[in-house]
Amino acid sequence: MKSRVLVIVGPTAVGKTALSLQIAAKVCGEIISADSMQVYRGMDIGTAKPTASERANVPHHLIDVVDPGQSFSAADYQRLARAAVDDILARGRLPIFSGGTGLYIRAAIDDYNFTENANNPEVRQKLQQELLEAGLDALYTRLKQVDPRVASRLPATDQRRIIRALEVFETTGRTLSSWESEKDIKNALYDVIMVGLLRPRAQLYARIDERVEQMFTAGLVLEAKRLYDTGISLAAGQALGYKELLAYLEGRSSLEEAKALLKQQTRRYAKRQLSWFRADSRVRWVDAQDAQQATACILEILAKEWHMY
Repeated sequence: MKSRVLVIVGPTAVGKTALSLQIAAKVCGEIISADSMQVYRGMDIGTAKPTASERANVPHHLIDVVDPGQSFSAADYQRLARAAVDDILARGRLPIFSGGTGLYIRAAIDDYNFTENANNPEVRQKLQQELLEAGLDALYTRLKQVDPRVASRLPATDQRRIIRALEVFETTGRTLSSWESEKDIKNALYDVIMVGLLRPRAQLYARIDERVEQMFTAGLVLEAKRLYDTGISLAAGQALGYKELLAYLEGRSSLEEAKALLKQQTRRYAKRQLSWFRADSRVRWVDAQDAQQATACILEILAKEWHMY
């Protein structure tokens, strides 16, 4: 019998953190962050990490794992997430993945092949040289031609992942999306219930704008300046809330322009997240507008499927 794992997904600012905390408290669960940027220490405001009190009330895993100057891949996440699941299960508690990084969730719960043999420093160096000579737009255009599926989910500014996707293609002769499609949901490692949270688009966008305003009030600019002053990896520097502030910190834009750009980019990111999760037939969608009703709905799903609670 496969071990049970609950997964709560959805776009940024939909309310995953608050709802996951409520569910965890009711089912003796522990939360595994499925956010590719919450693994970095010191990147707190811009990644909307759970507060210290929230993390004290419910155990959290895979938050503050590495320093911003270090690299951290989905394969690293896969290894640590599965270890966290084993640890939580060993103590008789329910693992609850909560986050919006779809690739990390699939890496953790599915039989996912990362094609380690596709790591090719020579190809990567060649692509980085092309980046310097031809620009990122040229590389992104090529990716759209060879692997439109992956290109459609990446922003045209995501230098690291664009280069990685091209590296996989040029090294193996196969697209990254073709490697990804090899995973078989029927061969998932766990007995998984996946719940997706939804809100009306206008409401979600209003929550995104409000969150951005709160981040600036909480000191996002100072946090970003400290990170860039002390050194930040290419991967961490691509995070929402930080890359948009670089132009402001370098005197190339105003603070209001940076804020407007962050709101716009976050809305676009939310759309990409929804596209990713809607492509997974396992996700059961729940209206998140009323937290109490959403919690009751999720508990009802658990009771029906697992005869729990």
